[in-house]
Amino acid sequence: MRLLIISDIHANLTAFETVLAHAQNQWDFIWCLGDLVGYGPDPNECIELLRQYDHLSLSGNHDWAVLGRLDIYSFNADARAAIFWTQDTLKEENRLYLEELPPMVVREPFTLAHASPRHPVWEYILEPATAEANFDYFDTPYCLVGHTHNPIIFAQDDYGRAAIVPANYSQPVELKGAPRLIINPGSVGQPRDSDPRAAYAILDTEKMTWEHRRIEYPIEKTQERMRHHNLPYRLIVRLEYGW
Repeated sequence: MRLLIISDIHANLTAFETVLAHAQNQWDFIWCLGDLVGYGPDPNECIELLRQYDHLSLSGNHDWAVLGRLDIYSFNADARAAIFWTQDTLKEENRLYLEELPPMVVREPFTLAHASPRHPVWEYILEPATAEANFDYFDTPYCLVGHTHNPIIFAQDDYGRAAIVPANYSQPVELKGAPRLIINPGSVGQPRDSDPRAAYAILDTEKMTWEHRRIEYPIEKTQERMRHHNLPYRLIVRLEYGW
């Protein structure tokens, strides 16, 4: 089976549509690692588009915040403003959909968590030390995470230490025979690795390969809708720079 792996759409319909078009139906099923909403101008449209496809989705910290499951005041002022706006904008049927999503599931040989297996909703795996600690919190060979908006792989060596494997866009990563891995596909709707292109991945469970992908999308269209809804200026500008 070929899986389209996406994460952190963050209500950016233009980026999401561009990823789907770029993937060209080269997949059988979608795994979404959470944060469908927050930051962006299209929460209802992104949820409804995802629901048109066969998929599994997790819930992320912004999804939980919109549902009132997290303290909204633990978010920065810009994110908080977008969460309040999303709460006012979200349709009831889409809110109910978000209510049903888990933050972590196991689909052998993969564990899927929005943030980390140790803290599925809100922990950033940005450096080897955090990745190293998290290898003790899942039993499968591979763990897929989102949340950081950075495409990256952490590999565990024979001594339990974690090493960074940068995203390679030129060829798939062979999973067979690889060490245990924590893999992040990056963000569809708000990349933060100084590359504003939408990020996603293709996972082939028969060949056991992982393919990082990037695609440009018309950022100005998303920004125009954000301005129309008076979303925070910083959230609008950051899309151009990938931070």
